[in-house]
Amino acid sequence: MLYRTFAIKDKKMRALRLLILAMVAGLLVCGCKKEEVEKPETERAKTKRTEEEQAGKETAMGVTLQWLGHASFKICHEDAVIYIDPWKLTESPHDATLVLVSHSHSDHYSPEDIARVNGPDTKLIASADVVAKEKAGVAIMPGLTIVSGDFRVSGVAAYNPDKQFHPRERNWVGFVIELGSKRIYYAGDTDLTEEMKALKDIDIALLPVGGKYTMNAEEAAEAAKHIKPKQAIPYHWGDIVGGRNDAEQFANLAESNVKILTVGETMSVE
Repeated sequence: MLYRTFAIKDKKMRALRLLILAMVAGLLVCGCKKEEVEKPETERAKTKRTEEEQAGKETAMGVTLQWLGHASFKICHEDAVIYIDPWKLTESPHDATLVLVSHSHSDHYSPEDIARVNGPDTKLIASADVVAKEKAGVAIMPGLTIVSGDFRVSGVAAYNPDKQFHPRERNWVGFVIELGSKRIYYAGDTDLTEEMKALKDIDIALLPVGGKYTMNAEEAAEAAKHIKPKQAIPYHWGDIVGGRNDAEQFANLAESNVKILTVGETMSVE
């Protein structure tokens, strides 16, 4: 009788041990499965962190835009420096990565000012007549896109449909400049054109407002209505033709957010 009691107890102990072993094994399996399930989530989290860090880095380093007066601008992004139609510069920084020249009129094409910003590795992208005069650079035409380093520069037709100052057949240009995640449109010397109306996804639109040779304030406001930029900056005022009143009239008429820069002022491109 005693032997049978011990035998029963022994069987119960073995069953209990087996149950415990099964439970431990089950926990190990579940743990492995949980780890397998969570691992992809961890990778996704790492990817998300990387993307956020990259976006933060771009925001920190940013894209800046400086008005140098009249129709001249300087754009900086990371280690790159882009000048557009440099003219009447007061310094010689020799820091240009890229120089863009829209056409050969003397208030846009200035060999002396190009020399002031030229460095050992500076590249020139300009209208064909400017390239011919400089005997250097790459010619751009309306509809042509040129990739230079981390930039994409697209030519946009710039002309006066009903005036003689900037004939369409000269193939003079404005530029859409893509750098970082930003798209900046520089109109050049132009009136409102169908090519301009077709532009999309522009962060900053640089538009002439002085009238006579280019759009006036009212026409520039109509251009901004078609382009729908996140922000518009008036230029071609304060020298030769146009005054601050033209820039202010443009700001009052335009449906876009407008910022009027003073000469030498720098802003961040958001």
